[in-house]
Amino acid sequence: MPHTCESRLRVRYAETDQMGVVYHANYLVWMEIGRTDFCRDCGFSYRDLEREENAFIAVAEARCRYRFPAHYDDEVIVETQIARLGKRVVEFSYVMRTGTAILAEGTTVHVVIGADKKPRSMPDRYFDMMQAKL
Repeated sequence: MPHTCESRLRVRYAETDQMGVVYHANYLVWMEIGRTDFCRDCGFSYRDLEREENAFIAVAEARCRYRFPAHYDDEVIVETQIARLGKRVVEFSYVMRTGTAILAEGTTVHVVIGADKKPRSMPDRYFDMMQAKL
C-alpha cells in the first residue's frame, strides 16, 4: 500500500465565494500543500531540491473533480500519494475531504526540469527518498 500523507487545514473566509462555498481554484492550492507535506514526509523540502540540485518539479497537468462543497471554517484533510514515479515524471493523487464527505479528488503531473527549464532526471538521492514511500 502506498504511503499517504495527511495535511490538515481550515477553510479561511478569503477562500470562499459570494455563496459561502470554497472557490474552485483553492483546491489546487490545497494540492500544493499536500505534495509539499508529502515531500517533507519523504525527508526533503522543495527548497532543498531547488537549492542543492538546481532541479525543479514543474506542474505539467492538473485535474480536479469536485464532489461536495466546502465552507468557511470547515476542517479539510488532504490525503496525498504518489500515483506514478519515474526519473523525469512524478504524478501525485489527492483526496480532499471533511469528515467522511469527499470534497474533491485530483491529480497533478510534474516534469523534473533544470534551471535552464529543460527536462532532466530527478537526482538519485531525492528519487530514492520518494521511491521509499511507494
